[in-house]
Amino acid sequence: MKIIVDTPIWSYALRSKKKGFEIYAQELEALIHDQKAIIIGPIRQEILSGYSDINKFEQLNRKLHYFENTPIVDSDYINAAKFSNICRSNGIQGSHIDYLICAVAHRVKSKIFTTDKDFTNYEKHIPIELYEQ
Repeated sequence: MKIIVDTPIWSYALRSKKKGFEIYAQELEALIHDQKAIIIGPIRQEILSGYSDINKFEQLNRKLHYFENTPIVDSDYINAAKFSNICRSNGIQGSHIDYLICAVAHRVKSKIFTTDKDFTNYEKHIPIELYEQ
C-alpha cells in the first residue's frame, strides 16, 4: 500500500533537529526505501514554499523530483468538497488542501501519514485511513 506523506512529516525530516521528531524522519526514510511514499502537487508546493534561499530551494526541488506527483483528477475536487461539507456539518473545519489530500487518498486507496491532528477528526466522518507507525 502506498502512503501519502503530508507536509508536517516532510518538514520534520528536512528541517527539524528537535528531539522526538527523528522518529518521523526515520519512518519517512523507511517508506521511501520501500517505495511506498507518495506525494501530490499541493504538498510539494507547501514543502518548497518554506525555502526562500534559492539554492536550498533548487537543491530540495531536485531531491523531490524522485517522487512523481500522484495525479489529482476532477472527481477528487468534487469529493474534497463533499468531505468538507460532511465534516462541517459535524462541526469540523478544515482546509481545502486537507480535504483534497483526503479525496486523493480515498481514490487511490492510500493511507495518510501526518501529525496534523485535524485528520484524526476527519477520519471520524469520512472514509480515510491514517498511517500508524
